[in-house]
Amino acid sequence: MFFNSLAFAVFLPIVFFLYWFVFNKTKNTQNAVLIIASYYFYSCWDWRFLFLLVFSTFLDYYTGIRIEKSQTQKSRKFWFWLSIIVNLGFLGVFKYYNFFASSFAALLTGVGFKASPFLLDVVLPVGISFYTFHGLSYVIDIYYKRLKAEYNFVDYSLFVSYFPLLVAGPIERATHLLPQVKVKRTFDYEIAKEGIYQLIWGLLKKVVIADTCAAYANAIFDNYPSMNSLSLILGAIYFAFQIYGDFSGYSDMALGMSKLFGIDLLRNFNYPYFSRDIAEFWRRWHISLSSWFKDYLYIPLGGSKGGIWMKIRNTFIIFVVSGFWHGANWTYLAWGFINAVYFLPLLLLKKNRNNIESADLSWNIDSIKVRLNILITFLLSCVAWVFFRAKTITDAVSYLKRIVLNGEFSSQYLSNERYNYELLIMVCLFVLVEWNNRTKIEPISGKYSYLKLILCLTAIIAFGTYSDYKEFIYFQF
Repeated sequence: MFFNSLAFAVFLPIVFFLYWFVFNKTKNTQNAVLIIASYYFYSCWDWRFLFLLVFSTFLDYYTGIRIEKSQTQKSRKFWFWLSIIVNLGFLGVFKYYNFFASSFAALLTGVGFKASPFLLDVVLPVGISFYTFHGLSYVIDIYYKRLKAEYNFVDYSLFVSYFPLLVAGPIERATHLLPQVKVKRTFDYEIAKEGIYQLIWGLLKKVVIADTCAAYANAIFDNYPSMNSLSLILGAIYFAFQIYGDFSGYSDMALGMSKLFGIDLLRNFNYPYFSRDIAEFWRRWHISLSSWFKDYLYIPLGGSKGGIWMKIRNTFIIFVVSGFWHGANWTYLAWGFINAVYFLPLLLLKKNRNNIESADLSWNIDSIKVRLNILITFLLSCVAWVFFRAKTITDAVSYLKRIVLNGEFSSQYLSNERYNYELLIMVCLFVLVEWNNRTKIEPISGKYSYLKLILCLTAIIAFGTYSDYKEFIYFQF
């Protein structure tokens, strides 16, 4: 069941009605409705993986209590590492086993040995990377005494399986979400209205921007050897907006619909393509994952407090692991490595915290420099996105090489879609709307909100292809 499907358009109002008008007497009944809805929502993907979600939930719930009750450090460590190893073990088997087995076999073949690896014929459980990280952060926080264990299994289960964030985040912290599910929620019309606006804006990002850009990006990337330099540049730009519209659109929809239930989720995107350097980009892109790795990996490794080689080591570890989190492919590792290369000079020159506040531009020399920095940062991101999108590193290198060496900038006809420049105009209008509303959560609220809402719904209906619901990119992670 996709957020952008008619089935979900029926599902959400039913859950909303039951939550606020039938089972709204206590916190427990509200949570029970959301738990049942979340398990049903997840079972629509593949009911067989419900056992994995329930097992992961029970494992971290139980080990969290055992860690807190342990009388000795040895016992605390045992339960802590049991949770870590089992969680990462499941993630490793389902997501990474085939990658490592195939890579090792290829290595053996390369040195003259014959290898036929045993590969698992299993589907990657949707959302496993997200709910695994929910549980890991909970257990780690208990172990380091930053959080008390939760003894109410229903409340903890809702924290892990809450359907708006279950399959593609944001990656929540128990310190933020658990206190909200432990109290009865009351309906707030203004917050619900904000939620609807954010949900609709997220749907527009997905249906109008991401899915439309996807048609062109796919046509160009799939046929890149026959594309000229201009088309390849446009393909990289279209994919940049495809993945932004797709993932930030999902996040906006998740945050918006969660407001309908009186629950606040962590912000996951903050207009990342308006960043002035790569460090700022990573403070604005997939914020929940970036902050997770910073708090639970980068800082424990020593962060940027050590010597130069420790800084270099930790920077590459954090970015490469982040790339690998996205998928079992060398292209994701390359994407992470490239971003580490981008980030490292800023860290070593102590400029990675230069652009904390949002840019406030006026027409002067400094503002021209800021605009240029934004453009350069975006183009650097597009180069890295080529590796993220390509099937192999060889394809990515060939794609970029052809941009440089082809040298042709004429318009090319794309067989599946012919409105190439109309899309470019639409993307530019989208950027302009976001720029003018970059201090807001979404552009719909404020003056003329109902008119803007009608325009957004009209665009969604006009561009939506309801016979073919396009899956969100991050569902595969």
